[in-house]
Amino acid sequence: MTSPSRSIHVVAAVITDARGRILLNRRTGNSDMAGLWEFPGGKREPGESSEQALVRELREELGIEAEVGEWVMEVPQLYPDKRLRLEVRMVRQWKGTARGREGQAITWVNADKLGRYSMPPADLPVVAALHQPECYLVTPDAGGGAEGWLAGLESAIDGGLRRVQLRTPAAADRAELARTAVARFGRQAELLLNRDIELARELGVGVHLGGEQLLQLDARPLPGSQLVAASCHDLAQLQAAQRLGCDFAVLGPVQATASHPGALALGWGGFEQLRERVSLPLYAIGGLAPADVVTARRHGALGVAAIRSLWPALQPA
Repeated sequence: MTSPSRSIHVVAAVITDARGRILLNRRTGNSDMAGLWEFPGGKREPGESSEQALVRELREELGIEAEVGEWVMEVPQLYPDKRLRLEVRMVRQWKGTARGREGQAITWVNADKLGRYSMPPADLPVVAALHQPECYLVTPDAGGGAEGWLAGLESAIDGGLRRVQLRTPAAADRAELARTAVARFGRQAELLLNRDIELARELGVGVHLGGEQLLQLDARPLPGSQLVAASCHDLAQLQAAQRLGCDFAVLGPVQATASHPGALALGWGGFEQLRERVSLPLYAIGGLAPADVVTARRHGALGVAAIRSLWPALQPA
């Protein structure tokens, strides 16, 4: 794909009402991607701040005077005719009654129903950021044996982690340990088994695919009720993950790591260049910690995935 010369910065709002519903705008027949639903907003003009642009756009589109709230994320997205950067802000307070002033339909949607609406590629990562965990634990492959590993997993989940890739210790009976982990913690967190599709199907949990597995599969390996994720390191793997209908992917390494000493680090610039070519929710991985979530979201990630910085026994005292 030839990179387009036109770059635009769009500011959009996640507008919530007293019931926690979120407002979506439907693109009209005269616009790009007509018929798709999106978070309302528009292009930031020269000389405008993001706040000024969003206030103006919401006044023009919806007839409301908005109080712009906290920053959510930024999504770089490459379209055939432009390179877009979507900046997203929360709006919880406004004056007036929202209505489609430009002839567009609007609707209020419960947050857990957003996935039912067809949306432009840049808006899809935002939906993920609104209700999916910002940290994804990858359990270490060794240390403390089976009981020590289970104790570490319990501590991590008790500490608030809600999405975990289970890589069981090599010395253990991996299938039996996975069954134990699912029995103990499957109601408290989203668990995904590393690579083992058949065992994931048996246990009713998710699977996390390796990059080479992606290229060997012709269809999503589990039903929609079970999460499917993947580790990706290049564009071909990302595109395969999207084609298979993966729920999210992990992309990296962003920085050099001890666990993959020979891997070439992408850096945040390299991460963005891959991020903008797919619409999948992505976690950044590689030398990152919870403190890097904001940075990750500035480059279009849902959050960070990590081993060392999220596993209690490996964190500095």
